[in-house]
Amino acid sequence: MHCDQERHGHLVIAENTGSAMWSAHYNAIMNLNNVIKALKEGNLEGESQETVDELMGMARCLRAWNYHYLVQMFGDVPILTEDTEDYFNVQLSRSPIIDVYNLIVSDYQYAISTLPIDPGQKAHPNHDVAKALLAKAYLTMASYPLNDASYWSKAADLAWEIIQDGRYSLVEDIDNVFSIESETGPEMMWSFIGNELDRAIHPQCWSSMQGWGDIGVSIPWEQRFPEQPRKYAYLEMYDADGKHYTEVNNYPGVKKMLYAADFTTGFSTVDCPVVRYADVLLIYAEAANMANGGPTENAVWAVNQTIDRANGYEENPAYPLATIDMSKEDFDTLVIEERNWELCFELADRWFDQVRKHILEEYAEEADKKNFTVDDYLFPIPEQDSRVNPNLKQNPGYPSYN
Repeated sequence: MHCDQERHGHLVIAENTGSAMWSAHYNAIMNLNNVIKALKEGNLEGESQETVDELMGMARCLRAWNYHYLVQMFGDVPILTEDTEDYFNVQLSRSPIIDVYNLIVSDYQYAISTLPIDPGQKAHPNHDVAKALLAKAYLTMASYPLNDASYWSKAADLAWEIIQDGRYSLVEDIDNVFSIESETGPEMMWSFIGNELDRAIHPQCWSSMQGWGDIGVSIPWEQRFPEQPRKYAYLEMYDADGKHYTEVNNYPGVKKMLYAADFTTGFSTVDCPVVRYADVLLIYAEAANMANGGPTENAVWAVNQTIDRANGYEENPAYPLATIDMSKEDFDTLVIEERNWELCFELADRWFDQVRKHILEEYAEEADKKNFTVDDYLFPIPEQDSRVNPNLKQNPGYPSYN
């Protein structure tokens, strides 16, 4: 749920909520289509076929990633590819969700077949990143709204391949997961790179305790967060003078994004993680449990990797480890909650989990539930696009402009 909705208790999605995301993803897709078309037409002279294939794999991986965000947010969306003629003028209709996922799967599969194991820098998605992203797409396809259970085993198989290959591992100390040293470490598989020329994040957005905080942490959510070392590693609970947020009538901040923040200049070179190995472990745990009809030994092991680290490798009655004798339903609930705590504030993972598990109302705060309808599972098609293109039919529950 969006931070302002959590903070103020209004689950009311405005008419143009998500319009900036719609534009950003489609702009990226159009740029990537131009690259793909140029590569298909042989416009990269003097380069080896291996280089051309790698660039094509990278472009298609990024296109799939953009489409996955769009289809999760808006449902049926127009499909633009390198073969779409004059897409600045053509009035495309929204393609069914399954067609969008078919393109996503095809692009990721191509990327897996062409991307190298080690591209040399974390800014470039590699072979394993494409696998992880496809596993995540399969996880979504197995869930709402497609609910195709055949994809549980496909997600589990891909995630397990990454685990078995052993090229990634968790950062051992929970306090160092988001440190500068760990940005290029074994857990960060793919990140948006922040540097002095291009910021990936802005520290003022994330720190309520420094007097900023465009992105605040819901107090009821913070109070549900298990008491463990991870809570204080990931959330900004104290100000610079060591006072708890309740002492200064404030909200908690997001400590994950503050480990290289300079509040005197408002500058940060922090990378923004897109895929972490922790996510792969949790994808596997969820998918293996659902495919098997109950937790397997490997699924229990996978989720306990992140729980054990979160607890500082000590027994914690407030947040115990998973066990093999749990029911499928109880284990699934535990994994989704573990994703909630471990992946919080990382590129909308929690929102997408709530949508695909169809639990948005269940986990909404009480003040929000009075405004909830099933229409809240999708964002509105942006007004400006809907007005220009009469073929872009609006999602239920929002004003139609054509």
